[in-house]
Amino acid sequence: MFDKPAFAGHESAHHFYDAKTGLRAIIVIHSTARGPAAGGCRMWNYATADDAFVDALRLSEGMSYKNAMADLPLGGGKAVIWGNSKADKTPELFRALGRAIATLNGAYWSAEDVGVSVHDMAYAAEETKYVAGLPTGKAASGDPSPVTAKGVFLGIKATALRAFGTDDLDGKHIAVQGVGHVGAYVCGHLAKAGARLTITDVNPEALAAVAKDTGAKVVAPDEIYDIAADIFSPNALGAIINPTTLPRLKVKVIAGGANNQLATPDMGEKVVEKGILYAPDYVINGGGIINVAAEISGTYEPAWVEGKVQRLVQTLGEVLDRAKAENRPTNRVADEIARQRILAG
Repeated sequence: MFDKPAFAGHESAHHFYDAKTGLRAIIVIHSTARGPAAGGCRMWNYATADDAFVDALRLSEGMSYKNAMADLPLGGGKAVIWGNSKADKTPELFRALGRAIATLNGAYWSAEDVGVSVHDMAYAAEETKYVAGLPTGKAASGDPSPVTAKGVFLGIKATALRAFGTDDLDGKHIAVQGVGHVGAYVCGHLAKAGARLTITDVNPEALAAVAKDTGAKVVAPDEIYDIAADIFSPNALGAIINPTTLPRLKVKVIAGGANNQLATPDMGEKVVEKGILYAPDYVINGGGIINVAAEISGTYEPAWVEGKVQRLVQTLGEVLDRAKAENRPTNRVADEIARQRILAG
């Protein structure tokens, strides 16, 4: 772990294998300086175990920053399951995950992420109390995706205001990558605001449903980078802003809910050079973890969640304004603020 580029002072990494269910999981804790580590569980059919590990490292660091920028009493962690989410899921697999989480004695709280549903995590919750984002329970909040999507939508408006001089999205052309849990809700908000949408996803059923609901145009996954639009909104997997894709983008704003959108931090400078305003992903997409944090507290209060989401959008605006004033990439400014908050505990 220590010699990997993705290592960023992580506190611990835990590998779990359950022979009976076939569970292959990694839980990484980046920081507990602000409180117990919290972050979702992702299930993905990684090419190699090392790919899974590096993804967990990157995602857990991102959760530390995300929780800090949302001003939550939580640190950052992440769980990944190496497997096919369409073929390998069983209730027992997630019960085994729950037992794995339980061994960490509250140092890590999990919720759902890509490839994992609230119902999957309900099985894990049968074996441990350290699971949130559940459909039932004392403070159950359910799927956090709608809250994430609302924050992303408001963040798109805040970024548009600074790029175009107005946050009115009526008539704006937005290219949306990914219409899963979060992306579909984002598209709903954008369409209601009058935006013209071009969408893509690897799931044809999801694409058809969102296109029907919003009137969006559908393109093949690789074509989305070549769409001449006002805004590119990535809502799928990470590392999609890289030396290959960035030259193809014909937009003025990048703002979406995907984690780790920049393949490497120096892509922030490249984005600025191209004249694009980037909304740092872990700032704009913090709505879901705010929702989960309310559940972790033991008393879910919708008004508290709404207030935190609105403050998060203000924080995003402060990052964008400071980056412009200092002529620096937005990701560098956000990283600096997040690190300061983590060090302060």
